[in-house]
Amino acid sequence: MTAYPGRTVTPPRRRAVGHRTAAGVLHALGLPVLLLVLWGLVATRTTSRFFPDPVTIADAFVDTWVGPAFVEDVLPSLARLGLGVAASIVLGVAAGTVIGLTPWLRELLEPLLEFVRAVPPPVLIPVMMILLGITDTMKVVVIVSGAVWPILLNTIEGVRGIDSVLTQTARSFRVTWWERLWFLVLPAASPRIMAGVRQALSVALILMVISEMFASSAGLGYRIAYFQRNYLIAEMWSGILLLGGVGVLLAVVFGLVERRVLRWYHGIREVNRA
Repeated sequence: MTAYPGRTVTPPRRRAVGHRTAAGVLHALGLPVLLLVLWGLVATRTTSRFFPDPVTIADAFVDTWVGPAFVEDVLPSLARLGLGVAASIVLGVAAGTVIGLTPWLRELLEPLLEFVRAVPPPVLIPVMMILLGITDTMKVVVIVSGAVWPILLNTIEGVRGIDSVLTQTARSFRVTWWERLWFLVLPAASPRIMAGVRQALSVALILMVISEMFASSAGLGYRIAYFQRNYLIAEMWSGILLLGGVGVLLAVVFGLVERRVLRWYHGIREVNRA
C-alpha cells in the first residue's frame, strides 16, 4: 500500500487478488446457500415427515454426531477409509508401474484385469465375510478391492505414455534403472496417477459406507442404516450430510496435495497457455 498526501493508493495487483478471492468464496458458497433456502421453503410447504427442514436436521446433527458417536462411529470409519486408500495407492502404483514397464506382462494380464475390474466390489462383500470374517480387515479389503483399479489402470497408461525419446536419452547417458524410475517414470506418470487417486477417493468413500451397512455394529454406514430402519429421518439425513462433508474435505485435501505434487506440471501448462 502506497501513501500520498491526502490519499491512500492500493496496488492493483493486491486489489485483483482480493476480488478473485471474494469471487471464489461466493462461487463456493452461493449454490449451497441457495439450495438450503430452497430446501427450507419446500420443507415448510410439505407435511411429509421424510423431508424435514434444515433447522431440524441441523439440531439432529449436533445431537447425533457431536459427542461419543464421533469417537465410536466417525473416527473408526475414517481410519478404515484412510487405510484402504493408502493401501490402494501403494498397490496400484507399484503394480501399475511394473505392468506398464513390461510390455509382455501387460499383454498377458490385460484380459484378466478387465475381467476383475468389471466385477462390482459390493458383490465381493459376502465372499470377504466368509474368508476374513466380520472384521475391520474385511472392510479395508473391500475398500481396496474397488479403489485400487482407477489407480492401477491410470498408472499403467501413464507409464506407457512416457516419451520414448526421454527413455532412450536416459539410457544413452547410462542412467541407472532406479534413477530412471524415480526421476523419469514416476514424475512423467504422476498426472495420470493423481487422476486415478482422485477417482479412487470417491469409490473408497462409497465402499466404506456399503461395507459398514452389510456387516457392522458401528461406523457411519451402520448408523445411517440404523436410523433408516428405525424411521429416525432427521438423524438419517444428518448422517448423509456428514458423509457429504467428509467427501468435500477429502476433495480439498486432495487438491492441496495435488497442487504440491504436480506443481511442475501446472507450471508447464500455464507457460503453454501464455
